[in-house]
Amino acid sequence: MFLRNAWYVAAWDRELTDAPLPLTILGDKVALYRKSDKTPAALEDACPHRKLPLSLGRIKGDHIECGYHGLTFDCSGQCVKVPGASNIPKAAVVRSYPIEERFGLLWIWMGEADKANPADIFAVEHWGDPAWGMNQGDGMTIACNYLYMTDNLLDPSHVSWVHQTSFAGAACEDTPLQTTVADNGVTVSRWMMDTEPAPFYVPFLKFKGNCDRKQQYEVRFPCLALIRAIFTPAGHGGEGRAAHPDLFHMDSYNFMTPIDENTTRYFWFQMRNFAPNDAEVSRQFAESVRQAFSEDRVILQAVHKGMAEKTAPNIDLHIDVGPMRFRRKLAQLIDAENARLSLAA
Repeated sequence: MFLRNAWYVAAWDRELTDAPLPLTILGDKVALYRKSDKTPAALEDACPHRKLPLSLGRIKGDHIECGYHGLTFDCSGQCVKVPGASNIPKAAVVRSYPIEERFGLLWIWMGEADKANPADIFAVEHWGDPAWGMNQGDGMTIACNYLYMTDNLLDPSHVSWVHQTSFAGAACEDTPLQTTVADNGVTVSRWMMDTEPAPFYVPFLKFKGNCDRKQQYEVRFPCLALIRAIFTPAGHGGEGRAAHPDLFHMDSYNFMTPIDENTTRYFWFQMRNFAPNDAEVSRQFAESVRQAFSEDRVILQAVHKGMAEKTAPNIDLHIDVGPMRFRRKLAQLIDAENARLSLAA
């Protein structure tokens, strides 16, 4: 069900304070904590003695101490102290997970530790660029399987019905999509020419009247997405055209982390090519985006429930080409990973 050898977002860095943070990721119980130098560590959240969650224990320098009998573990998962015992049992060890801090997020590797390469973490273009603004990251828990969320993020057409007062526009209903399948994911995109701008974006555009609008939804395996929104005055859009001085560009980064097969934690933030230091613009964007994503949550939770309880087969439409190609390729990656691990065992 899950691709293990991949980087997932575990939490916002601000969530990890002075106490261990318990999380469930891909069905695994994990305890995060900060070492004395403030770098993060991640361990299996179960002491091997009586399986008390280590997240109920205490941080001791670079170590974490079980809150039941004081067994203490270093960041590699090795037990370094058993109070009252002269020897530490060989089995006194817990799993350690590679973890990195980047873009205000904590990224965790859920698979084979020796395959974890921080260079493979999803890149954020324009991060730290003083000419670009950022809408402070947010997140929510959604009671649905993560694949319904990747379906949603590879389906720009849904905005016409789910987001009628925000992202929607008349051209969203009928303009065809282009789908591209790559080794790292699937992209769907389209230019919608000479159309009214969507209500969500109007207050932030530097021009009046109709626009040429690009929607680009890129979802990388296993469940990381970049949604690119471009608006330019009508007549100035299209591939290969020089950027108009009033071009609006916003990149929305969306990271889905499965808690289990029925629940997903959703993280996001946006980068924009204007008003880099305007806190009010950031606040307005953050508020509007959360409202729109709350609309998605209502739909996705109902879809998950409907599909789980269906009494007749569902159908697929042409608009499902991108999502279905993504699911098919991801399933192949998961099957190949499972087969290799089975052979190794």
